[in-house]
Amino acid sequence: MLPAKASHREHRFTARTLIARPRPEVFAFFAAAENLERITPPELRFQIMTPLPLRMASGALIDYRLRLFGIPFQWTTLISLWEPCCSFVDEQVTGPYAMWVHTHSFHEASGGTLVNDEVRYRLPLFPLGEVAYPLVRLQLRRVFDYRARRLSELLTLL
Repeated sequence: MLPAKASHREHRFTARTLIARPRPEVFAFFAAAENLERITPPELRFQIMTPLPLRMASGALIDYRLRLFGIPFQWTTLISLWEPCCSFVDEQVTGPYAMWVHTHSFHEASGGTLVNDEVRYRLPLFPLGEVAYPLVRLQLRRVFDYRARRLSELLTLL
């Protein structure tokens, strides 16, 4: 009998941000793909390569260029689910992860809109890639903390 094939370990990261704006306005901000550059830390040198404006909808493909830990990457995501004002999902087609599925959901809350993010991901080069897990998790926390601050700053200007 052959030994069982090792599988990639799936990780999960969640973040919540309360934005003091109505849900339709917050969702509209996310629906404009160019805003992603505005809420990504500058050290990632994030650039959308797909010509803008981009119509966000199920099936949309978005090409990016960025630096992760100083290493340049091309990244393509597919919008696999698009439910206006409620949620959307972007999934990595090509990029630095073995898997990346990011679910964004938007909920009315006292004082505004609660933005929930859930990222399910697998690191590349399993099992060796798992050594980088603590660093990747820290980087994700930094990215989402930055994003929460920028969302609050930008959306209070609307």
